[in-house]
Amino acid sequence: MIRFASRTQTMGTEGAFEVLARAKELEKMGKEVFHFEIGEPDFDTPENIKKAAIDALNKGYTHYTPAFGLFEIREAVAKYITKTREFEVKSDNVIVTAGAKPAIVYAVLSLVEKGEEVIYPDPGYPIYSSAVKIAEAKAVPLPLLEEKDFRFDLSDLEKRVTDKTRMIIINSPHNPTGGILTIDDFYGIRDIIGNRDVYILADEIYSRIVYDGEFVSITKIKELRDKVILIDGFSKTYAMTGWRLGYAVADPEIIKMIAKYVINNYSCPTAFVQIAGIEALEGDQSAVDYMVKEFKERRDIIVEGLNSIKGVKCLLPKGAFYVFPNVKSFGKSSKEIQNYLLNEYGIACLPGTSFGEYGEGYLRFSYAASKDSIKKAIIVLKEAFERL
Repeated sequence: MIRFASRTQTMGTEGAFEVLARAKELEKMGKEVFHFEIGEPDFDTPENIKKAAIDALNKGYTHYTPAFGLFEIREAVAKYITKTREFEVKSDNVIVTAGAKPAIVYAVLSLVEKGEEVIYPDPGYPIYSSAVKIAEAKAVPLPLLEEKDFRFDLSDLEKRVTDKTRMIIINSPHNPTGGILTIDDFYGIRDIIGNRDVYILADEIYSRIVYDGEFVSITKIKELRDKVILIDGFSKTYAMTGWRLGYAVADPEIIKMIAKYVINNYSCPTAFVQIAGIEALEGDQSAVDYMVKEFKERRDIIVEGLNSIKGVKCLLPKGAFYVFPNVKSFGKSSKEIQNYLLNEYGIACLPGTSFGEYGEGYLRFSYAASKDSIKKAIIVLKEAFERL
């Protein structure tokens, strides 16, 4: 038997890929499967972005770049964040990474010592707690509450902040619930942490996918800007999941430390992909507008359909492309229901517990699927829940 290092025992994974693998097995056996498990847009990358990548390849962008990313894309990100978050950002505040995930993990590893505490949303993106455990720190879940539209209660946050708290992770719009934090939540965070040496990792990867109201960043709170590591990227907004391109915006000293991890792991992001990223930020945005409009229509269909099923209760998400229906009335665990739906009816979704202990009693559906597929799946789901 192979003896793995003890740190590997604490490292988590992403349930979406496990469910996808099982769904593919069922499809090979001839079963029809409705895919609601993977959190990626089902749209193609916009043509102008693909063309920019092809042109970059033809121009020789096939070699190493600086670990921070090319100056041109760092400058483009700085201008974009300055415009959208309404405070000045310079290129030395930016590092471009091979997807947003490394930026999350490297920020935690850069700032959090062994034994310190990191507060993170639960249910939440599983990489948050996994990164904390890799750093040998203590992961402190902060429950997101259905009765608060899947926001946290400030009193719950205050109880969890201690002298050992080093970082608070927030995600808005939120995976897996589609909830959005408010400016009052951010003022609350400011008041709770006060002068403590606490950083805020703000995952804003879904910032452009908002349906009701406008996106608000925690960087709106001037007193917190120096404490924020802002994470964003190209995967969701521009349907570029396979391109692996994200970025972090923070104090230049933090950016330099993240770059050390990049150098020791994958050297630099892919050169021609970075050029495509510049086009994504500065080029035609009509494909993004169309995608968000389409997602909103799908959201309305799936929420109405789920709420028409006896025993299922589903809030209307304000952002991202997920719904998080409550299925507690059926008296079974989320995992049991998820397995039943997949194996018996070909409905591939995720149990809420894939996102933490407070996800029990819920399922996550990604509505990155056609409207026709959603409508057909609702019919199947009605039958499945009637027989559960």
